[in-house]
Amino acid sequence: MTASEIFESVRQKVRTGRLRPGDPLPPVRELAVRLDVHRNTVASAYKKLVAAGIAVTNGRYGTTITQPDDVTEQEGSASQTVLTDVSGGNPEPSVLPDLASLLQAVSLTPRCYGGSVINPGLEKAGREWFSRDVPGPFGLGLTHGAVDAIERLMTGYLTPGEKIAVEEPCFLSSINAIRSLGYVPAGVPVDRHGLLPGPLRETLEAGAQIVIVTPRAHNPTGCSLSPERAEEIMGVLASFPHVMVIVDDHFSLLSGHEYQNVISAGTQNWAVIRSVSKFYGPDLRMALVSCNPGTAEKLSRRMASGTQWVSHILQDMTEKALLSEAVAQKVSHAAALYRDRRNVLLTALQVCGVEAAWEYDGLNVWLPLRKEPTSLISLMKARGWLVRAGAGFYLAEPQYAIRLTPGSLSDEQAEALAQDLADALHESGNALKLA
Repeated sequence: MTASEIFESVRQKVRTGRLRPGDPLPPVRELAVRLDVHRNTVASAYKKLVAAGIAVTNGRYGTTITQPDDVTEQEGSASQTVLTDVSGGNPEPSVLPDLASLLQAVSLTPRCYGGSVINPGLEKAGREWFSRDVPGPFGLGLTHGAVDAIERLMTGYLTPGEKIAVEEPCFLSSINAIRSLGYVPAGVPVDRHGLLPGPLRETLEAGAQIVIVTPRAHNPTGCSLSPERAEEIMGVLASFPHVMVIVDDHFSLLSGHEYQNVISAGTQNWAVIRSVSKFYGPDLRMALVSCNPGTAEKLSRRMASGTQWVSHILQDMTEKALLSEAVAQKVSHAAALYRDRRNVLLTALQVCGVEAAWEYDGLNVWLPLRKEPTSLISLMKARGWLVRAGAGFYLAEPQYAIRLTPGSLSDEQAEALAQDLADALHESGNALKLA
């Protein structure tokens, strides 16, 4: 029996109720003897079950079927807290465009089934936006945000149980989407320059059929691809032309870094996704997706099952925003605000003797730690701060980190946060782990 067959057997038992949440799986050695296979085969199957969210490891207590309390955490701010929340990863509301002005662009003429899927003006703006960055002829599609695009691209290309290479640490919503659809996320580590080419090659050689890459402002770490790293990744992907490459350029208009292409000329299936939620607001749930023509056709068929189009009301508003000079200025202001508030926090941390890992982009500041942060987080709560632990951003083997979202802080608050964090690190006996 292979690892995949063991994986499928356990998954089927979970689906049919023969294994229930909280039920223990046999120890690796015991099941290996029972099935007459090498224990590494069982260990590999259990690792796939954990990666798929079907099971959870409990150290010396073994591996059990996932319970509701074990599910991956969600992105977003906490509700009903008296603490100053720097955990949420949300954009700062004050720098989002005025919705009233965008609503004025909404057509009052009802649009029905069978009409144009994309507003002509939005399609023109979208094609101009992507044309200088994609590697060849492309089709343009719309989805209900970046995660919706990733889900539809995955389901149009894979069968359940197949591997997807993702950055590790990984965006929470990507982990949830991959696991909920029955695929297996395979983590590829990142450093200050982005995805590491060597581990990426190993993951693709091990059978991953899709790779998801964040070219800039990676969530949660804030790293962006350097030109040299992008070229290395492109070289790796050129050796696997059948692998679909999904580029999630979620921070595009806000980023302080140039877009770096990783899609090789020989890549057969690719997509570049640009959501508008970070700069126009999370409630404007729409992403533009450029794909090679074959993938664009598959994406169109997947959208057809959901009545074909993204709301033309949202399209009207997005088209207005993309073409508005006033909105462009607002976005530029937002980009400067996020940069400045990251820098104020990082400078304040440095003054307090806390040296951050690398240059950041995006909404967050990621701080790898030498020790598990439970006591640190408790100490920060006692000081009035809600911060997010980094464990949920990892797959099978969590590492230690915290993530801070400073976009809504004043300079005085950022300086107070830095001092409280420095004190809590000292009191907890923890420290930053520098790259």
